[in-house]
Amino acid sequence: MNEPNEVNEPNEARETGEVKGTGEVKGTGEVNEVRRPSRRGPYICGIDAALDVVSGKWKGLVLWELHTHGVRRFGELRRALPGVSEKMLTQHLRQMEEDGLLHREVYAEVPPKVEYSLTESGTALNAALGALGEWGRERIRREGLEVAAAPEPADRQRPGA
Repeated sequence: MNEPNEVNEPNEARETGEVKGTGEVKGTGEVNEVRRPSRRGPYICGIDAALDVVSGKWKGLVLWELHTHGVRRFGELRRALPGVSEKMLTQHLRQMEEDGLLHREVYAEVPPKVEYSLTESGTALNAALGALGEWGRERIRREGLEVAAAPEPADRQRPGA
C-alpha cells in the first residue's frame, strides 16, 4: 500500500484497492479514518485549491446554512435553499463530504434519518469565506441588487405546507 501522503491516480486507486476519496479502503471493506478529497490539482495557487471545493452554486450556501443552524437534515437543507434540485443537493453534499467539509450521520431508523454538520475543515472554510461574503454584501448595497427573501424556518411552517 502507498504511503499515507502519496497521491493516488484515480485508475491506480481503483485497480489496487488503495484509499481514495471517501475514506474507505476500496475493495477491502476496511475504513480509514482520514478522508482525502477526490479532486486534487495540480493547482496554480491556494485560491484555485479553495475554489475547487466550493465551486458550484449551492456549496457556499450549504456551508452558511450549516454554520448558522448547526445540524440539518436533507429536507431542511432543501427547504432552506429554494431552487436547488434534490439531485444537485445530493451531488454537492456527497462532494462536500468527500472533501472533508461536512459530516454525514446516518441513524438506523425507518424511515432513514440522515443529519449533516460541518467538520472542523468546513468551519474553517466558512470562516475564510467571511471576507468574500462581506464583499458580496457591499456589492449588493453599492449596486442596489435584489436580495432573495429567506425561507420561513421549518418549525414555523404550516403542517403539510
